Amino acid sequence: MGKQLRNSAAKVESRLYGLQEASELVKQAAYAKFNETVELAIRLGVDPKRADQMVRGTTVLPHGTGKKVRILVFAKGEKEQEAREAGADIVGADDLLEKIQGGWLEFDQAIATPDLMSSVGKLGKVLGPRGLMPNPKTGTVTFEVGKAIQEIRKGRVEYKVDKAGNVHVPIGKVSFDVSQITENAQAVFSSVVKAKPSASKGKYLKGATMSSTMGPGVPLECTTLGRHVE
Repeated sequence: MGKQLRNSAAKVESRLYGLQEASELVKQAAYAKFNETVELAIRLGVDPKRADQMVRGTTVLPHGTGKKVRILVFAKGEKEQEAREAGADIVGADDLLEKIQGGWLEFDQAIATPDLMSSVGKLGKVLGPRGLMPNPKTGTVTFEVGKAIQEIRKGRVEYKVDKAGNVHVPIGKVSFDVSQITENAQAVFSSVVKAKPSASKGKYLKGATMSSTMGPGVPLECTTLGRHVE
């Protein structure tokens, strides 16, 4: 652990923090020269190996992510024009499929119209591991491409429980106000709580940490929070 991180970690006490207090501390503890991303890591009481306990969803952050997102849309005809008018960064069909198969991946979010998914699905091995594969469950396989683009621009984030039962979600930048970070975090917790699988028994929110890219983790009080957002 480097000196800066040690000094930063010393500001975190051995206790659980409320969201607003944690947001303040994360800002104070950030020390990098760049505008660090603030992230939530939530440990859930689910078994990700069971299909009926998979936790996946999306939510729109009230104050956005603070990051410019490059949006790619697989579409043809009228939907291609709709995507361009809505502000998509890259739009196409067969040309994009070939480009991606060749190794090009310079985008952050992908949307596809349902009629092209038979072709886009062939890119699963390339896009899937990187979290870039369009999926109807997250609203990125749709004919309403304009609406999907607007939601992403407003700050829509996706989350999916990993093999260890954790969810990681970016909730802004350390340059955000404390209230903006707090409200974004509340939106994520509310969405994750609502996404609780009916097959999940026992304690659902087992733990959570808020941190900046380089800073220490600040442990959160989940018991009170879980009741609040439900």
